[in-house]
Amino acid sequence: MEIIIKAKNAKLAPEAHEIITKKINKLTRYCDCIIKADVEIGVTTFHHQKGDIYRAEVNLAVPKKIIRAEAETDTIDKSISEMLKRLKAELIKYKQKHGFHGASQK
Repeated sequence: MEIIIKAKNAKLAPEAHEIITKKINKLTRYCDCIIKADVEIGVTTFHHQKGDIYRAEVNLAVPKKIIRAEAETDTIDKSISEMLKRLKAELIKYKQKHGFHGASQK
């Protein structure tokens, strides 16, 4: 699987790239047919009065479809975790609908 990570209005440490890559690779537990993952992490805007709003977005290319999930919260970690939860649910639905075998649901 090819993983592309982009940062928008924020700077990601090399450790963050490794963590994101590991978490995206774990998604193959739910559906092993992922071809490509485009990940975008960043700050939405700088005008919020109560701090920054962080955004995490992923577009997964799977056979015949693009599965997309995003989340916005007050920290990068929460945004990534929430986005991965949504993505996991979408992958399980996709796998059940299209009858892909291989990786089991855990």
